[in-house]
Amino acid sequence: MIICGIDEAGRGPVIGPMVVAGVWIDEKDEWKLKEARIKDSKKLIKRRREILAEYIKKNFYYEIIVVEACHIDDLRKTMTMNQLEAYIFANIANKRKADIYYIDAVSNDEDEFEKMLSNLIKHDCKIICEHGADAKYAVVSAASIIAKVERDKEIEKISKELESQLNMPLGSGYPSDNKTINFIREWLKKFGEFPPYIRRSWKTIKNIQNDLKQKKLF
Repeated sequence: MIICGIDEAGRGPVIGPMVVAGVWIDEKDEWKLKEARIKDSKKLIKRRREILAEYIKKNFYYEIIVVEACHIDDLRKTMTMNQLEAYIFANIANKRKADIYYIDAVSNDEDEFEKMLSNLIKHDCKIICEHGADAKYAVVSAASIIAKVERDKEIEKISKELESQLNMPLGSGYPSDNKTINFIREWLKKFGEFPPYIRRSWKTIKNIQNDLKQKKLF
């Protein structure tokens, strides 16, 4: 029986892409993931994730979709973020058939998210959609590692490109990161526009823009 785990990295950041990964294995080989001590990417240090990502890529079939910030903005014009993720997750699932798909639920309503996926996946299969699946199922943990490592690579490239133009750190790209918010503010002040790779549909961006406009009035 072929099983597939699907997970994402970068749903929430205001800068950079979202990366979705899928890993396919024969169920009887699941022990190999456990023996390699595959676990949720958030519980691993960066170097360990990179080592495990190479192991997974070398030994199992995988697929990656990188959804750039501008594409996220475009898709959000016609769908919610949950619908967007279901669409991308299903695109991953449709790349190779599995008997069971284990998916880390992004919606608060697991059943609703599973229903969205079942309408988009093109072949008969079982879908197990749960919160915390990346910590519960090794095959989803493997997908989370692949997605996280790829997302980190993308952010490193973006940071290298942008930081040299402003001479200050970009940060993690998340709205909760003060370094990221300060970087966006200073870029906007200096260049009069938002930096590349920004998710313009994010409320954070609108707040920064409105805040700077108000300050100019006083």
